[in-house]
Amino acid sequence: MIARRHFIASLAAAAALPRAGWADAGAPAYLAAARAPSGAYQLCGLSAAGALRFQLPMPNRGHAAAAHPTRPQAVAFARRPGRFALVIDCTSGRETARLEAPAGRHFYGHGAFLHGGTVLATSENAYEGGEGVIGLWAPDEGYARIGEVASGGIGPHEILTLPGDENLLVANGGLRTHPDSERAVLNLDTMRPNIAVVSPDSGPREVAELPPELRFNSIRHLALRADGLAGFAMQWQRDLAEPVPLLGLWQAGQPLRLCTAPPLRALAMQGYAGSVAFSGDGAFVGITSPRGGEVQIFDAATAELTAHWQRADICGLAPRGAGFLASDGMGGLFALAAGGTATPLARHQASWDNHLVPVHGV
Repeated sequence: MIARRHFIASLAAAAALPRAGWADAGAPAYLAAARAPSGAYQLCGLSAAGALRFQLPMPNRGHAAAAHPTRPQAVAFARRPGRFALVIDCTSGRETARLEAPAGRHFYGHGAFLHGGTVLATSENAYEGGEGVIGLWAPDEGYARIGEVASGGIGPHEILTLPGDENLLVANGGLRTHPDSERAVLNLDTMRPNIAVVSPDSGPREVAELPPELRFNSIRHLALRADGLAGFAMQWQRDLAEPVPLLGLWQAGQPLRLCTAPPLRALAMQGYAGSVAFSGDGAFVGITSPRGGEVQIFDAATAELTAHWQRADICGLAPRGAGFLASDGMGGLFALAAGGTATPLARHQASWDNHLVPVHGV
């Protein structure tokens, strides 16, 4: 739980100090983790046209990053189970802080800023008991840890800040893991994935759980529309005997809605959705499958499949214009229209990792 004095002190510090903005780092529209041809890992800033704004070294493979809403600062998270996250000044490339997971915890690869950037929230595993935790950190106090709350489930993965900047949306994947077992899942038979609204002051406020027949569908990644409608991407944890939905829609106070595709298209995803994003105009929502080499686009109002596009090792997806920006593992960046038409924007000497993270402070 956030101590009130920390919050007030952070607000005062933020107001008193002049700070650089994202324009000082080249005004990137997106952040993305990548692997260079040398095998070195990087955090990159990209323009909306796919141009490189910066390439900063990372000590290990990254998964996603949290972009501070106003200052040119990124918190880069290691692929789960990671025990540290790096705070990087994107103007200089300098590491300014390192978040170490407390004893008995590890990070799950994602984080989000709250309260105008005065609080950072991180998804974590309290692995001895298996509980999901949201860690809370104070950027204006050198990223000191100031508390934690329950995530509302097991295996929290992606977290996003809800409209209003006070609560979080959490994808509780339902997968219990332990660092001694690497990425092995320890509770397949008792999985109960959910999506939760979590207050950083009091913990879970609302939880929506998948129906029992879909309990092997781990909820992993999230997208948010300005009105609070959430898209959530899932990954099936059993052998795929028949098609399963991999995309859902949810708004607090309402039932879950599942987006279904025709059987052949559903099977093309191979039971795995890697990223999810709303189109820039919010009318459509898309998911990617690097395993299946497929992007699928659904109407956000009807939950029906409207278009698909095939591209090997496609995974990153983010809003761009009225459509999407997509990235693949061969360095490609594409403008993807809601109708499924893809236009190559750029190709870099980099293997893009899972996610494209929009920078909202530009």
